[in-house]
Amino acid sequence: MQSVALTSSRDTSMRILPVRGDCILVELADLGEALALFEALENNPLEGITEIIPAARTLLVSFDPYTISDDALIDAVTALAGGERKAASGALVEIPVRYDGEDLAEVAGILGMSVEDVIRLHGESDYVAAFTGFAPGFAYLSGGDPRLTVPRRKSPRTKVPAGAVGLAGEFSGVYPKTSPGGWQLIGTTPLAMFDIDRTPASLLQPGSRIKFRDMAKDAAYEIKPSSAATETPKVVSLEDAASAIEIIAVGLPVVFQDLGRAGQASQGISVSGAADRTSFKAANRLVGNPANTPALEIALGGLSFRMRGQGVMAVTGATAPISITGDNGTKTSATHHSAIALDDDDVVSLGAPAAGMRSYLALRGGFDIAPVLGSAATDTLAQIGPAALVAGEVVAILPAPANALVSLEEPAFAMPRADEAVVLDVVMGPRTDWFTDAAVESFLSQEWSVTPQSSRVGIRLSGDALERSNHAELPSEATVRGALQVPASGQPVLFLADHPLTGGYPVIANVAGHHLDLAGQIPVGAKIRFNAVSRFAPRFIPGKCP
Repeated sequence: MQSVALTSSRDTSMRILPVRGDCILVELADLGEALALFEALENNPLEGITEIIPAARTLLVSFDPYTISDDALIDAVTALAGGERKAASGALVEIPVRYDGEDLAEVAGILGMSVEDVIRLHGESDYVAAFTGFAPGFAYLSGGDPRLTVPRRKSPRTKVPAGAVGLAGEFSGVYPKTSPGGWQLIGTTPLAMFDIDRTPASLLQPGSRIKFRDMAKDAAYEIKPSSAATETPKVVSLEDAASAIEIIAVGLPVVFQDLGRAGQASQGISVSGAADRTSFKAANRLVGNPANTPALEIALGGLSFRMRGQGVMAVTGATAPISITGDNGTKTSATHHSAIALDDDDVVSLGAPAAGMRSYLALRGGFDIAPVLGSAATDTLAQIGPAALVAGEVVAILPAPANALVSLEEPAFAMPRADEAVVLDVVMGPRTDWFTDAAVESFLSQEWSVTPQSSRVGIRLSGDALERSNHAELPSEATVRGALQVPASGQPVLFLADHPLTGGYPVIANVAGHHLDLAGQIPVGAKIRFNAVSRFAPRFIPGKCP
């Protein structure tokens, strides 16, 4: 898809920027226009749109291309743009604050006012939760006094405590959990911003109205302690279930996954789910489970478990060798990507894979694991979902559904090896024009190395740094799985399943949908080359927004 710029007779401007075949980025002049269009799309739903994620001046619109075409979507978005934003009518949330932030004095100095004035202006402001992102429960609060506009820290902190109240640009915000961050910290609140035992889990929702209250003047607040954001897998006695697995050993974290948490963007929660969805679904189909049944995602092998009762398993994805030791001590090798019957007391061990990064283990019937916020997926960045397995845990297996259909199929693609170069197709944009022409050519021509600093959040790449032509600070905007974000270092990060919902660095390209699962299987040490299937080519079209 090409970039499309639209202008109106009211000096309202809008650009449609390419992301991937199933999503576009709509860029508007400011936050007000972005939220007005978001409200218009929410109030006039279009068949085919699956999710809309608002940000500082953009909307990420995901859609089903089989239901609505690019042109039809752009025409509909254009027709709705240019309206007025309605006054916020959400619930009022009062947030008690101790104004003791590490940056309070520095902020006062930058703004040329006293600390007391900063505290007073912050407390007098009527904030509105404009959009969510960065982390679950983190809301970008707009409407503050313009005199409090302050840049982010030049050097972000590696650890910002939960409850920290900060300023960045025109926004204020509260960190819901301990995390890295670059906002200017002016205070702290003991209020739990995100609690999985609360409905909804995020205290602040888009449209919520917010007042900050100085606890030095009024400390009469009852504070509910926050719950842990993860749940421990169910540990059962062997009498509780007809079959179960008993974990003997794990290597890297072994986590439960399914297809994720779609539709939770309003709480700042991204989809997460299996890094290689094709292999995940294949494991379930091989044992006769519905495609979204929770399974185990195992990075680089190292898992051993004992079967309690009988079961049928399948291992797909990374080609880890599988050995089964029976109760008589006989050791046999099992076939990858096929259904395997297990007897009581069989010990199953997965070795290091010869190719690929992540294996998927499914048991017929599925694991008896409680969902967290509607999904069994473990989001390692957001720290939501069942905890990683540890030795000694026993996880029950549910009874198999009646008339379960077993699939026989071949792997969808060859697993990549650490000693080879992998070619990934990419759609250029949405921020390709933030880079020099030489940087764009370098991005596509060189081989990038996959570094050990890679995880389910993303693959950190190493190569010749990419130079930006636009050195401005990019307002936060939504990102997708497969986005290639380029931080100040010039070294791209390829976002995987646990990517942040929004980001503040330009995305030079996005991995094409048909290569997303392949990207999730690329091991450390491999090389990656990017092949542009669509190049950034701005196209200016005159038009009028209503």
